[in-house]
Amino acid sequence: MFKIKVSNKIIDYAKRLLEEHNFGKRGVADGSPVEQLTGIIGQCTVQTMFQVELITGNEGFDNGVDLEYSGLSIDVKTMGRTTDVKDYYVNNFIALQKNYPTNVFIFCSYYIEKKELTVCGWMPKNELDEKAIFYKKGTKRFRSDKTWFRTKADLYEIPNKNLNQINSPSHLKKQLKDYAGGMKVNA
Repeated sequence: MFKIKVSNKIIDYAKRLLEEHNFGKRGVADGSPVEQLTGIIGQCTVQTMFQVELITGNEGFDNGVDLEYSGLSIDVKTMGRTTDVKDYYVNNFIALQKNYPTNVFIFCSYYIEKKELTVCGWMPKNELDEKAIFYKKGTKRFRSDKTWFRTKADLYEIPNKNLNQINSPSHLKKQLKDYAGGMKVNA
């Protein structure tokens, strides 16, 4: 895992995008405005790290493809947090997104108060069934602090420990390049 300080410029940009566009158009588990903002902040921060153009909202539905790198279609998944990420935390993934034409997920957590994005790790989409736990819509899920929620859609939980571990932007990029080239990634 590694952390990136999120700039006010990215936060303001993401807020403007949400004022102009509704990014929750799946019809199921579309995400609240706060959840959409969190996702856009994560996506834009990772796009900046990869030095690719930021989302404009004019593209229409992106089929889950947030960026392309070394021939890989990448979906950036970001969860909002009120604490620093722990290694035993999980990343939630809405199951209906499983069939989008992406190769890789990059999982992030955004600590809202600190304006800090933790890039938790990444995973090839074809490893989802092996490394994640599937829960049906309506399942009661308990957090480590004993609070709980019911899943609003079919959901996968991917523990941080099951992700390919990275320690810097360059380490992440190298692993993705190696994966794209068919080489074994040292997770």
